[in-house]
Amino acid sequence: MGLRLARVAAVAAAFAVVVGARAEAATVNAQVQAKVVKPLAIEKRQDFDLGTIVLGPGSWSGAVVRLSQGGILTCPANVTCSGATQVAIYNVAGTNAQTVVMNVPNVTLVNQSDSSKTLTLVPDSKPSVTLTNSGNPGTNVPIGGAVTVNSTTAGGTYVGTFNVTADYQ
Repeated sequence: MGLRLARVAAVAAAFAVVVGARAEAATVNAQVQAKVVKPLAIEKRQDFDLGTIVLGPGSWSGAVVRLSQGGILTCPANVTCSGATQVAIYNVAGTNAQTVVMNVPNVTLVNQSDSSKTLTLVPDSKPSVTLTNSGNPGTNVPIGGAVTVNSTTAGGTYVGTFNVTADYQ
């Protein structure tokens, strides 16, 4: 009986150790980070102007008149370009060294004498810019563009509006 009692006591002691043992908690650390940037501000500094496009004689199509972001005018052989030109300039202000994505969709230009006549301006702009300072004076972003004219393009003044948006990348 002494041996049996000793076994029961050993089992009871082992059970007490298992039941009384405390589970250890696991700990894992993770870094927490937040970047705070100034709100973006965008404003137009200068309108876009392709000048005057004079259509040449004959029957032709697909003449692309282009004003680059850098202000270089390209005028094909079928047309004559004259008058003052200027790229559009937008100013973007925000947090220094942040990349800003520029979205500049095509612009429908409407003939002011006949609204059924339109041209499409395809913008020439940078897809993104890196801000070179915080707040003022901001970073200027030039926008050029191109239109395609034909010998049958209706004469008149064509007007449209850029819808430029900017967002942090």
